[in-house]
Amino acid sequence: MNITTLRKVYQLKISLDGAKPPIWRRVLVPSSYTLADLHDVIQISMGWYDCHMHQFIINGEFYGVPEPDFDFDIKPEQSVRLSSVLKREKDKIQYEYDFGDGWSHTIILEKILPFDPKQKLPYCVTGRKACPPEDVGGIWGYAEFLEAWDDPEHPEHANFREWMAEIGDDFDPNIFDRDEVNDMLAQWASPGDEDG
Repeated sequence: MNITTLRKVYQLKISLDGAKPPIWRRVLVPSSYTLADLHDVIQISMGWYDCHMHQFIINGEFYGVPEPDFDFDIKPEQSVRLSSVLKREKDKIQYEYDFGDGWSHTIILEKILPFDPKQKLPYCVTGRKACPPEDVGGIWGYAEFLEAWDDPEHPEHANFREWMAEIGDDFDPNIFDRDEVNDMLAQWASPGDEDG
Protein backbone atom coordinates (compact mmCIF):
# COMPACT_ATOMS: atom_id res chain seq x y z
CA MET A 1 0.00 0.00 0.00
CA ASN A 2 1.55 3.33 -0.96
CA ILE A 3 1.53 6.38 1.28
CA THR A 4 -1.05 8.23 -0.86
CA THR A 5 -3.72 5.67 0.05
CA LEU A 6 -3.02 6.20 3.77
CA ARG A 7 -2.98 9.99 3.59
CA LYS A 8 -6.25 11.91 3.64
CA VAL A 9 -7.29 15.52 3.21
CA TYR A 10 -8.83 17.17 6.24
CA GLN A 11 -11.42 19.90 5.80
CA LEU A 12 -11.10 22.04 8.92
CA LYS A 13 -13.22 24.93 10.11
CA ILE A 14 -11.25 27.40 12.22
CA SER A 15 -13.52 29.72 14.21
CA LEU A 16 -12.50 32.64 16.40
CA ASP A 17 -14.36 32.06 19.66
CA GLY A 18 -16.69 34.82 20.82
CA ALA A 19 -16.59 36.83 17.58
CA LYS A 20 -19.89 38.46 16.69
CA PRO A 21 -20.52 38.40 13.80
CA PRO A 22 -18.60 35.12 13.38
CA ILE A 23 -15.03 35.15 12.02
CA TRP A 24 -13.93 31.83 10.54
CA ARG A 25 -11.94 30.05 7.82
CA ARG A 26 -12.45 26.70 6.09
CA VAL A 27 -9.18 25.09 4.98
CA LEU A 28 -7.98 21.86 3.39
CA VAL A 29 -4.78 20.33 4.74
CA PRO A 30 -3.09 16.92 4.51
CA SER A 31 -3.85 14.66 7.47
CA SER A 32 -0.08 14.13 7.72
CA TYR A 33 0.53 17.75 8.76
CA THR A 34 1.84 18.32 12.27
CA LEU A 35 0.36 20.75 14.78
CA ALA A 36 3.31 23.03 13.94
CA ASP A 37 2.21 23.01 10.29
CA LEU A 38 -1.38 23.70 11.33
CA HIS A 39 -0.19 26.64 13.45
CA ASP A 40 1.33 28.21 10.32
CA VAL A 41 -1.82 27.55 8.29
CA ILE A 42 -3.98 29.15 11.01
CA GLN A 43 -1.74 32.21 11.19
CA ILE A 44 -1.86 32.73 7.43
CA SER A 45 -5.50 31.91 6.84
CA MET A 46 -6.84 33.89 9.79
CA GLY A 47 -4.55 36.86 9.14
CA TRP A 48 -2.43 36.87 12.30
CA TYR A 49 1.25 37.87 12.14
CA ASP A 50 2.73 35.11 14.34
CA CYS A 51 4.32 37.59 16.75
CA HIS A 52 2.94 36.10 19.99
CA MET A 53 3.02 32.76 21.77
CA HIS A 54 0.47 30.08 21.00
CA GLN A 55 -0.67 26.64 22.12
CA PHE A 56 -3.02 23.85 21.17
CA ILE A 57 -5.23 22.29 23.84
CA ILE A 58 -6.20 18.68 23.18
CA ASN A 59 -7.87 16.52 25.84
CA GLY A 60 -6.43 18.66 28.61
CA GLU A 61 -2.87 18.48 27.23
CA PHE A 62 -0.97 21.51 25.94
CA TYR A 63 1.10 21.48 22.74
CA GLY A 64 3.25 24.25 21.35
CA VAL A 65 6.85 25.40 21.39
CA PRO A 66 8.39 24.45 24.77
CA GLU A 67 9.99 27.42 26.51
CA PRO A 68 12.72 26.40 28.99
CA ASP A 69 12.40 29.74 30.80
CA PHE A 70 8.77 29.04 31.75
CA ASP A 71 7.66 26.44 34.27
CA PHE A 72 4.83 25.17 32.09
CA ASP A 73 4.29 21.64 30.82
CA ILE A 74 3.90 22.01 27.06
CA LYS A 75 4.58 19.19 24.62
CA PRO A 76 6.34 19.83 21.30
CA GLU A 77 3.80 20.51 18.55
CA GLN A 78 6.11 19.47 15.70
CA SER A 79 5.98 15.82 16.80
CA VAL A 80 2.17 15.47 16.69
CA ARG A 81 0.41 14.68 13.42
CA LEU A 82 -3.16 15.84 12.83
CA SER A 83 -4.21 12.27 12.08
CA SER A 84 -3.30 11.31 15.66
CA VAL A 85 -5.49 13.96 17.33
CA LEU A 86 -8.30 14.45 14.78
CA LYS A 87 -9.51 10.97 13.92
CA ARG A 88 -13.20 11.32 13.13
CA GLU A 89 -15.39 13.97 11.55
CA LYS A 90 -16.65 16.45 14.16
CA ASP A 91 -13.55 15.96 16.36
CA LYS A 92 -12.42 19.30 17.84
CA ILE A 93 -9.27 20.86 19.23
CA GLN A 94 -8.58 24.32 20.66
CA TYR A 95 -5.91 26.78 19.58
CA GLU A 96 -4.91 29.85 21.59
CA TYR A 97 -2.90 32.73 20.20
CA ASP A 98 -1.46 35.71 22.10
CA PHE A 99 -1.93 34.85 25.75
CA GLY A 100 -2.29 38.55 26.62
CA ASP A 101 -5.20 39.16 24.25
CA GLY A 102 -6.39 35.57 24.58
CA TRP A 103 -7.53 34.75 21.04
CA SER A 104 -9.16 31.34 21.35
CA HIS A 105 -10.06 29.32 18.26
CA THR A 106 -12.11 26.15 17.86
CA ILE A 107 -10.91 23.82 15.10
CA ILE A 108 -13.42 21.24 13.86
CA LEU A 109 -12.64 18.38 11.51
CA GLU A 110 -15.64 18.80 9.20
CA LYS A 111 -14.77 16.22 6.54
CA ILE A 112 -12.19 13.55 5.78
CA LEU A 113 -11.63 13.54 2.03
CA PRO A 114 -9.59 11.29 -0.27
CA PHE A 115 -6.09 12.49 -1.02
CA ASP A 116 -5.52 13.86 -4.52
CA PRO A 117 -1.82 14.34 -5.40
CA LYS A 118 -2.79 16.99 -7.99
CA GLN A 119 -4.50 19.19 -5.41
CA LYS A 120 -2.45 22.09 -4.04
CA LEU A 121 -2.44 22.01 -0.25
CA PRO A 122 -2.93 23.76 2.05
CA TYR A 123 -5.90 25.56 0.50
CA CYS A 124 -8.44 27.98 1.94
CA VAL A 125 -11.92 27.14 0.64
CA THR A 126 -13.74 30.11 2.12
CA GLY A 127 -14.02 32.32 5.17
CA ARG A 128 -15.90 35.16 6.76
CA LYS A 129 -14.86 38.60 7.99
CA ALA A 130 -11.41 40.11 8.49
CA CYS A 131 -9.11 39.03 11.27
CA PRO A 132 -8.97 41.49 14.19
CA PRO A 133 -5.83 43.64 14.38
CA GLU A 134 -2.97 42.34 16.51
CA ASP A 135 -2.82 43.79 20.03
CA VAL A 136 -6.34 45.23 19.93
CA GLY A 137 -7.16 43.77 23.34
CA GLY A 138 -8.81 40.43 22.67
CA ILE A 139 -12.42 39.82 21.74
CA TRP A 140 -13.74 42.56 24.07
CA GLY A 141 -11.17 45.07 22.86
CA TYR A 142 -12.09 44.23 19.29
CA ALA A 143 -15.78 44.87 19.99
CA GLU A 144 -14.85 48.33 21.32
CA PHE A 145 -12.54 48.85 18.34
CA LEU A 146 -15.37 48.09 15.88
CA GLU A 147 -17.75 50.42 17.69
CA ALA A 148 -15.23 53.26 17.40
CA TRP A 149 -14.16 52.30 13.86
CA ASP A 150 -17.66 52.79 12.44
CA ASP A 151 -18.59 55.91 14.40
CA PRO A 152 -16.81 59.16 13.46
CA GLU A 153 -18.29 60.74 16.61
CA HIS A 154 -16.71 58.11 18.89
CA PRO A 155 -13.87 59.61 21.01
CA GLU A 156 -11.47 56.82 19.90
CA HIS A 157 -12.41 56.84 16.21
CA ALA A 158 -9.52 59.04 15.03
CA ASN A 159 -6.99 57.22 17.25
CA PHE A 160 -7.92 53.80 15.87
CA ARG A 161 -7.90 55.05 12.27
CA GLU A 162 -4.48 56.65 12.78
CA TRP A 163 -3.12 53.51 14.48
CA MET A 164 -4.15 51.30 11.56
CA ALA A 165 -2.75 53.77 9.02
CA GLU A 166 0.59 53.83 10.89
CA ILE A 167 0.96 50.07 10.69
CA GLY A 168 0.03 50.16 7.01
CA ASP A 169 -3.11 48.09 7.38
CA ASP A 170 -5.92 48.98 4.97
CA PHE A 171 -8.43 47.46 7.37
CA ASP A 172 -12.03 46.64 6.53
CA PRO A 173 -13.73 44.37 9.11
CA ASN A 174 -16.11 42.96 6.51
CA ILE A 175 -13.56 41.85 3.93
CA PHE A 176 -11.99 38.42 3.69
CA ASP A 177 -9.77 37.90 0.64
CA ARG A 178 -9.53 34.17 -0.07
CA ASP A 179 -7.26 34.66 -3.10
CA GLU A 180 -4.75 36.62 -1.05
CA VAL A 181 -4.77 33.93 1.65
CA ASN A 182 -4.23 31.18 -0.93
CA ASP A 183 -1.35 33.11 -2.50
CA MET A 184 0.31 33.33 0.93
CA LEU A 185 -0.37 29.65 1.67
CA ALA A 186 1.19 28.69 -1.69
CA GLN A 187 4.28 30.78 -0.88
CA TRP A 188 4.53 29.17 2.57
CA ALA A 189 4.23 25.58 1.31
CA SER A 190 7.35 24.33 -0.36
CA PRO A 191 6.85 21.85 -3.23
CA GLY A 192 7.52 18.99 -0.84
CA ASP A 193 4.91 20.25 1.61
CA GLU A 194 2.07 20.69 -0.83
CA ASP A 195 1.14 17.04 -0.73
CA GLY A 196 1.99 16.67 2.94
